Amino acid sequence: MTVLDEAAPSGEPTDARGRVAELHAIRAEALRGPSEKATEAQHAKGKLTARERIELLLDPGSFQEVEQLRRHRATGFGLEAKKPYTDGVITGWG
Repeated sequence: MTVLDEAAPSGEPTDARGRVAELHAIRAEALRGPSEKATEAQHAKGKLTARERIELLLDPGSFQEVEQLRRHRATGFGLEAKKPYTDGVITGWG
């Protein structure tokens, strides 16, 4: 076993496969949205999420999301504990 095959002291993977798996998990989390509760609240207001609106407006495959994994750096009002991967500006090109 090599040093690269072992987990880092923080529990994060250090090998390439582990890092790729971690990236896939983070991207899946970003696609799910900040939380089910937040999505339900948006729907309860009669609104769609940003990705849902984009899906309605554009043809499938014609949109590329930029900065998908962006997180905010805001503090106060408990925001430092809530840092979903969905706080970036959704923009793209097609």
